[in-house]
Formats: sequence, C-alpha cells, structure tokens
Amino acid sequence: MSFRVRSQRAPARAVALGAAVVAAGTLAAIVGCTDSGSPAGPSTPGASIHEYPPVPFGSPPGASALARSAAAALGRGVNLGNMLEAPTEGAWGVTVTPDIIDQVAAAGFQSVRLPVRWSNHAEANAPFTIDPAFLARVDTVVDALLGRGLTVVLNMHHYRQLDGDALDYGEVAVPTGVVDVRFVRLWEQVATHFRAHGTGLLFELYNEPHGRLDSTAWNVLAARALGAVRRTNPTRVVVIGPTSWNWAGALSALKLPNDAHLVATIHNYAPFAFTHQGAEWVSPRLPTGVTCCDPAQVAEMTGPLKVARPWADAVGYPIFVGEFGAYSTAPTASRVAFNRHMRDSMEVLGMPWHYWEFAAGFGVYDPVARTFRAELLASLLGPPAP
Repeated sequence: MSFRVRSQRAPARAVALGAAVVAAGTLAAIVGCTDSGSPAGPSTPGASIHEYPPVPFGSPPGASALARSAAAALGRGVNLGNMLEAPTEGAWGVTVTPDIIDQVAAAGFQSVRLPVRWSNHAEANAPFTIDPAFLARVDTVVDALLGRGLTVVLNMHHYRQLDGDALDYGEVAVPTGVVDVRFVRLWEQVATHFRAHGTGLLFELYNEPHGRLDSTAWNVLAARALGAVRRTNPTRVVVIGPTSWNWAGALSALKLPNDAHLVATIHNYAPFAFTHQGAEWVSPRLPTGVTCCDPAQVAEMTGPLKVARPWADAVGYPIFVGEFGAYSTAPTASRVAFNRHMRDSMEVLGMPWHYWEFAAGFGVYDPVARTFRAELLASLLGPPAP
C-alpha cells in the first residue's frame, strides 16, 4: 500500500497520541472574510463567499425526531474507503463494484459511509462546476446502495487545500482565494443534485477538518455550507464533526448550527501504536507485533467515547463513530479483539458506528478472493463473545 493510499491517517497520528496539533491562522484568512472572489470576477454566481452567509450557530435547539431516527438507522456500518475519495476511482487499488455493494448488504451491515473527493472533479474557478460524469457515477453508487436498503452517509473527503495539506498525486491546486467558497459551492451542487432522495441519504459536510481549519474557522465554514445545503434540502439530516481530525477532544470547541436536523460524529483510532503499526504512511513507521487489548489499551480506546457521550447528551444531538479500525499489519487475533471491544463499547453507549473500511488495507473483505475475512466480519457483526 502506497503512502498516498491512506495518507489521511497520517495526521491522525498526532491526535491519537494525544497531541492535537492545529495550525494557527486568522479567521479572515481561513473562511474568506477578506473575500478576493474568483478569477471569474465577483459578478459570477457562486464566486464570492459573501453569497453564502453562515446560518446562526452556537445555540442549537437539539435534535429533531428525524435526526434521531436517521442516527438510529445507521446501526452497524462500514466505510467504502479508498474508492471514490482517491484522486480518481481505482487509483488506490479498489473501485465500487456491484459485487462489493452486494456483499455489503448480504453481510448484514445496516449503513454505508461513502467518502467522495469532490474537489478533484470540479472546475478550479467559479462557478466550480462538478464534472457531470463524476456526479453521475456517484449518483449510481448512492442509488445502488439505497436500493439494497442501506442508509448512506455521503460526505466530502480530502479537499487537501481546504486543510492546507500537500496535494496528492494527480491533484491540481486551485487559486487560494477561492478554496473556501469553492467548498461551499460544491456542497450547493451536491445538495441540489440529491435533493429528491429520501431520508435514507445523509450528508456529511467534511471528513476530519484540521490544519488551516481550526475550530473557529470550521464553525463558520460549516455554517456557511449548511446554509447552502438548506437552500434545497431544508430537512436533510446533515452530519458535522469537530476539528483535529474529528477528535472527540475537540467537541468542546464545536459550535453546532442552530438547526434541529443534525447528527454529530467523531473518529477513534486509539491506541494509535496498535491500530497503525506498520502503516507505510506513518513516519517513522511504527513497530509491528503490538497486541491488543490490555486494560491500559482498553482505557485509551474507550476514553474518547466517554468524552463524546456526555457532550452529545448535553447538546441534545445523537453522535456516531464514523471511523475506527486497525491496519492489516496488526496481529489478526488482536484486530478481532480490538473490534469486539470497540463494538461493545460503542453500542453500550448508544453510538452507531462505521468500520474503516471494507476492502483495502483495513478491509473486512478480500476483493481478490471475493470473500470476507471471517474473523474480522464476526468481530463486527457476529454474536457477542462468550
């Protein structure tokens, strides 16, 4: 597996080790308060961030019955990772095939989180039009998943410039002055395209905001994006997570929009020395042979969950774990133990979850042999351990 295949996990190393590193920067520089428009000019629709004022935030009313029902429907889920969020589908070794969709449904997963890199398939300048062929491709996948009775969380993944990260191979930079308005404009298009879909489709605004998106900046930008979504989807359930790569410790700084149709999310890869041992994108590479799960490791695994549960209760919104998992270089028996501990802990706390991921380096499914890794699947969906 190459560095770029799972480079999004590299920043999470700092989070999992307890060092929430967030780049400094002014709000104006990050969310476009000193709007420079787009090379297309301020008269071009969608060219200015000021066309997308943030909806009020910081005094959320609590979740609607619709949001709570949507969160409950997530249940036990899986990410279709390394597929549509690669620079191009297939570049990271896996694609969304009918067989994969069939296998996800047949296994008994209740939902799918679908990571999508929209930013690599849209114009660099206003109006930032998404490639119709790519939009049609995502549409086909979403419809196929919904057609199998799966709840779908459709997100925006790996807009590298939005976080201030280095670009992946195959990406092209856009003018720095339009990065944020482009993000909001992409959501406006996605929301408009999927506006007729039913309640089984949720939108997730962004995966693991970090870097130039500190909490202050993210609170404003998320509120702008939600406003764009609400123009065509007034009751669509929308998922929002905190900064620092969706770290539970950053929930206290997340100011949810004043909107009832929301669900919150976190990611949890603790203990990182176990879950990312041998991972090629972590530098220096962590030693392999680390087992799981002793009492100290269990405490580290469950600590973020115990932060997230009271936060969610206090703000009045459901919360789910959008990513957790252990890389394939970890001992299989320990991966099984890790999954079981995590599954049981999340479910005791009433948190739906999505395992990372289906058919790549963390995969529960072998796409070459076209069969499940039985022990891993049982650890996620099988009966409780005796």
